Parts: sequence; C-alpha cells; structure tokens
Amino acid sequence: MNIPMLGGAPTGGQALGGVQAPGSRYILPSFEERTAYGYKRQDPYAKLFEDRIIFLGVQVDDASADDIMAQLLVLESQDPDRDIVMYINSPGGSFTAMTAIYDTMQYIRPHIQTVVLGQAASAAAVLTAAGTPGKRLALPNARILIHQPAVGEAGQGQASDIEIQAREILRMRTWLEETLSRHSNRSQEQVNKDIDRDKILSADEALEYGLIDQVLTSRKTLPALVK
Repeated sequence: MNIPMLGGAPTGGQALGGVQAPGSRYILPSFEERTAYGYKRQDPYAKLFEDRIIFLGVQVDDASADDIMAQLLVLESQDPDRDIVMYINSPGGSFTAMTAIYDTMQYIRPHIQTVVLGQAASAAAVLTAAGTPGKRLALPNARILIHQPAVGEAGQGQASDIEIQAREILRMRTWLEETLSRHSNRSQEQVNKDIDRDKILSADEALEYGLIDQVLTSRKTLPALVK
C-alpha cells in the first residue's frame, strides 16, 4: 500500500534496558533522582515528560504519532490549564500520522509551545506552526522546510488506482496550503507557490514567514512563556 508522505527518511529505534531510544544509535543513559519517597530511576524522556515536555526526535509515523498523542492526552488529564512544551527535531514523515498529531494538538485544552532544535522538516514543520500563537519558537541554527506532499511509489497500479491517488494527493496539498496559510502570515496563493519545491527557511526566515513567533538565543527568554 502506498503511504502518503510529507518527506523524511525512516529512522529506527532500539530497546536499551527496557527504554526505547528513538532513532538513536547511542546508549540512552538512566539516572537516579532523589524524591520524597526515596530514589527513583529514570531515563531522560521520562524526566522530560514529568516536566510536561514532549520530545519529537524521530520520523513522524504511526508509531511516533501514537506516542505523541498519548502523551498529550495524559498531560491534559493531569492538568488542563498548564502549558505543554513540544521540542522538535524531525525530518518529517507520514501525512496521516502528522494530521493525527495536529488534530490532537488543536483538540486538547493546554497551550502547546513548540520549540525547534535542529530541524522541523515537512510534516514536522506543520506541527511546529500548529503550536499556540505566540509560543512557537526555534533556536538560532534551526531550519524549517516546507514542500508539497508526495505519494510513495507513485505511478504504480491500475489506471483507476492512480486516479484515486492523484485526487488524494491534491486533497492533501489543498489541506497543507490552507493549514500553513492559517498558521502563518502568508496567503494560500503564496503558500501554493512556495511549496512547489523544497523551501528551506532559517530560524529568522521562519519568523518572518510567520511559522514561528520567536528565535530563542537563551533559555533565559523562555520562562516568561511558561505558565
């Protein structure tokens, strides 16, 4: 089956001591933290989650989307009035997985801060822009890439199947144009032209485009945005 994609290459993960290390070839360390109930062993991702931080550091696919959505829903149930922070360093991925995360971000009550570290390409760029207005951030050397959707192995199958794929990819493109326009300060017509080819933006260019609201040079500028 052809999978609608918004770019990105597959990345794997390996279980290390019962801990999933997303897309990592390195050992994910664990550590002990002293609490009121004694010492507790944690890994970095669990510690981030405890602080209401979600880290998207892999390709956007069904597995990572399920993980992100579950974390969003749990954090909402814990405190619907506190911000959630989503750090992003992703090459993009599946269109349907991205829209599942996108809809969940819009559905839940907490504000969502998005912070780009490294890159937010394709599907990940949409998720970056989908953060709460005024709380979409990027580090100085981050890059954001937007482009039109594609269907893997396009052109294969019967003529009727190819026609169905063509209609679907046009629907996806229209959704992408409308969504990027809504979350930026660009018209849909401008977005239509911009995504014909890969459009790579620096952090400052993404700020000017309207996909983010601030370029962070230091954590000192972040706390004012957190409830």
